[in-house]
Amino acid sequence: MAKPLTDSERQKQISVRGIAGLGDVAEVRKSFNRHLHFTLVKDRNVATPRDYFFALAHTVRDHLVGRWIRTQQHYYERDPKRIYYLSLEFYMGRTLQNTMVNLGLQTACDEATYQLGLDLEELEEIEEDAGLGNGGLGRLAACFLDSMATLGLAAYGYGIRYEFGIFNQKIVNGWQVEEADDWLRYGNPWEKARPEYMLPVHFYGRVEHTPDGVLWLDTQVVLAMPYDTPVPGYKNNTVNTMRLWSAKAPNDFKLKDFNVGDYIEAVLDRNLAENISRVLYPNDNFFEGKELRLKQEYFVVAATLQDIIRRFKSSRFGCRDPVRTCFETFPDKVAIQLNDTHPALSIPELMRILVDVEKVDWDKAWEITKKTCAYTNHTVLPEALERWPVSMFEKLLPRHLEIIYAINQRHLDHVAALFPGDVDRLRRMSVIEEGDCKRINMAHLCVIGSHAVNGVARIHSEIVKQSVFKDFYELEPEKFQNKTNGITPRRWLLLCNPGLAEIIVERIGEGFLTDLSQLKKLLSLVDDEAFIRDVAKVKQENKLKFSAQLEKEYKVKINPASMFDVHVKRIHEYKRQLLNCLHIITLYNRIKKDPAKAFVPRTVMIGGKAAPGYHMAKMIIKLVTSIGDVVNHDPVVGDRLRVIFLENYRVSLAEKVIPAADLSQQISTAGTEASGTGNMKFMLNGALTIGTMDGANVEMAEEAGEENLFIFGMRVEDVEALDQKGYNAREFYERLPELRQAVDQISSGFFSPKDPDCFKDMVNMLMYHDRFKVFADYEAYIQCQAQVDRLYRNSKEWTKKVIRNIACSGKFSSDRTITEYAREIWGVEPSDLQIPPPNLPKD
Repeated sequence: MAKPLTDSERQKQISVRGIAGLGDVAEVRKSFNRHLHFTLVKDRNVATPRDYFFALAHTVRDHLVGRWIRTQQHYYERDPKRIYYLSLEFYMGRTLQNTMVNLGLQTACDEATYQLGLDLEELEEIEEDAGLGNGGLGRLAACFLDSMATLGLAAYGYGIRYEFGIFNQKIVNGWQVEEADDWLRYGNPWEKARPEYMLPVHFYGRVEHTPDGVLWLDTQVVLAMPYDTPVPGYKNNTVNTMRLWSAKAPNDFKLKDFNVGDYIEAVLDRNLAENISRVLYPNDNFFEGKELRLKQEYFVVAATLQDIIRRFKSSRFGCRDPVRTCFETFPDKVAIQLNDTHPALSIPELMRILVDVEKVDWDKAWEITKKTCAYTNHTVLPEALERWPVSMFEKLLPRHLEIIYAINQRHLDHVAALFPGDVDRLRRMSVIEEGDCKRINMAHLCVIGSHAVNGVARIHSEIVKQSVFKDFYELEPEKFQNKTNGITPRRWLLLCNPGLAEIIVERIGEGFLTDLSQLKKLLSLVDDEAFIRDVAKVKQENKLKFSAQLEKEYKVKINPASMFDVHVKRIHEYKRQLLNCLHIITLYNRIKKDPAKAFVPRTVMIGGKAAPGYHMAKMIIKLVTSIGDVVNHDPVVGDRLRVIFLENYRVSLAEKVIPAADLSQQISTAGTEASGTGNMKFMLNGALTIGTMDGANVEMAEEAGEENLFIFGMRVEDVEALDQKGYNAREFYERLPELRQAVDQISSGFFSPKDPDCFKDMVNMLMYHDRFKVFADYEAYIQCQAQVDRLYRNSKEWTKKVIRNIACSGKFSSDRTITEYAREIWGVEPSDLQIPPPNLPKD
């Protein structure tokens, strides 16, 4: 392993984490050696770096387990209302460092590994990312789990333990190539299998209506095996649980259908059942109506609801016998939050259990279901909304189809009574969409079956009310809320940017880590010369460190004094990486035209994954890499402009690039980005934002003052007006010479000399079919980028704006978001109560 940090570097690292007690260090060392020898059965002389990582992970996990058990006991003793966050995605990233930070163990582990001749940072790098999500939605779920534990809520995350998470992205000849993410190949030290809580999930079959009730018969059974991962709060000894389900075939799966001779074939067919939890669908903001995906959605819902009801009935720790049998109090004890429509089947499934199994009257069951469920909407893009074919439901979930029809009928009767004769309104509001292929609109089901519906930024929640669910808002306005997203300051400041956390702690103490609004105290330091110097120095150190990594990985010389201009997120037309490309080409052409002129040097980094089936997104990646090939090898340009495509963007890479960024690009077409959370991470870490008035950018500009962000382009109403008038890209192309030059270069093969027609489709799309109006914002964007350059030349004024942004980022903590969910949707109160650690008596 590489040599450890110098003493001064280590001292710098340790100071922000507090001083480790010698006893802690000795205990960590002892535990580390014990795990190395006994858990891993390794001799120090033959141990690999991965063995050292596992020894450390097990050591840290030991500190979790006692707190984990005590937390669960504490919940059963108090019998609080429990929060269940249902999500098909949890984008957790790495766990080791986050756990050390939240348990206050980082210094002790740093010192102990140093004494053992190991480098903590190198051990951390060995861990695989748990990439069980696509982007914003899955990462939000991860931040929410952290905040729910930190706020002392009795909360559980429920999802699927995908064997293969989001694919690993390789760039080959400028094109994205997908590789399977075999993240479990070395094992996962953080999870605990719980076979004793395995549950059956039913598919297919037929429905029989009998005098005693409705029966769902002749089903195919798949078992759901739970794996639990502890989720520690920040220094409060609370450890919550994320429970992920894995599909297993029952032992008699298919065997009874075969004669003895086909025994081998029958055993091999078990894979069919187990495929349910095999792989995460790699689509972001796009609905793919595959039967396997619907199976995944029902699988997680069916297993989770059985678990929730078991826990509701047996209110004592470790008890399996039902104590409660009446469901009257169910909504007082259970809150189910649906993270987008993916777990929408919770609504008909809860109805099925209450009506068919528990024999609750329909109207009472519906009241319980509505009071229990709440729905978060994450997108307004029509192609992202889930609309399942009725024929697929009929085959896979026949009883649920009947229940959805019954829910819809009662809903339409209610609407018809309020709006007699308004047939068009009934059509718009129905859960069942008529047409060539009858479909179930899952968003409508969620709105009808929930007591609260929220968007994820103020502007998004308004769009939801005024357009997507306008009819539903008119029907039940009190149901609709806004909950602006947030990020956890533990991972997105303390963990990833210890240098910045350190200088903030020196000035205002540590309170901001659990109350991010305290960053407002930094406003008094905007003109403080020493603080300005410290902030600039931390940023430069982060840039130097990241530059070294980039040079090693991409063999491109980086100018660390250049502006680090960063655009990282999923590759999608609405996020407008193409607008960024047009700016890069414009800068390149300006340098070529007047090489003697002074230019602000820039290193432009674009990163993100394209859905494997999304042709245009893959073309965008090819364009970025092709522009890079030309720009980075042009001697006239020198180090004034560099273009790097960051390969395989993921949580662990975000933790490195965000602290090093100077400029954060948040340039979606106004009205398309629901919220964004990357924008908040950059703001907190001292990057300035160039962006449109979209998503949470609006609230960021409100908090920090619009003059402290670089806001450009059309607002939502301008986009709507342009739609009314008719968007004509050619007008802009004809009127703006620099735009025309850039587009012609892309079109002519200037950036793809070996394949001159490579980008013809892309140019055709931009000219004639661009839903996201790239050319309409080009001029304003280029002018705004010129403002960015002017400010960057004045390092002191730039850093003052950075300080203002950091100071005003307090609103964007997921602690604030979760506090609002708790009080306004779930009806529970966050608690700062510290559970006593396992080594102290409970009282």
